[in-house]
Amino acid sequence: MSFDVTFEDRDDYLYVYVTGSNSAESVVGYFARVREECDKRDCHRILIDENLEGPRLDLIEIFSLVTGGTSGALGFFDAIAYVDAQQDFEALKFAETVALNRAIPVAIFGSVEDAENWIRGHPAVGIGEDNPVHNPQQ
Repeated sequence: MSFDVTFEDRDDYLYVYVTGSNSAESVVGYFARVREECDKRDCHRILIDENLEGPRLDLIEIFSLVTGGTSGALGFFDAIAYVDAQQDFEALKFAETVALNRAIPVAIFGSVEDAENWIRGHPAVGIGEDNPVHNPQQ
């Protein structure tokens, strides 16, 4: 597990920047750190800017990560905006769908700017149909 995570308080959310190696262990590890930091700060809205290097995770690994991680996120987060520097939108949309099906308020974006715009206007209760995911690649 090799990753580095930094946190920055923004106006109404926590900005999380993650670097390191792309592995299931890194994702589990950094997300545990994010949850811990959010607990400390009483923060329930996050923007994760992920820049992990290495081969992309396959869909089975992604499904396992999302389904395994949702128990700690369910009811805790009001909004999770997610940007991946690798821009693997097929895999990201799959992860988003799995999370949304488990009532996790997450949206995937192609840029930090788009993610910031979404999270700033996002209602505290979660995603609704009037708040579509923005992905400029589609």
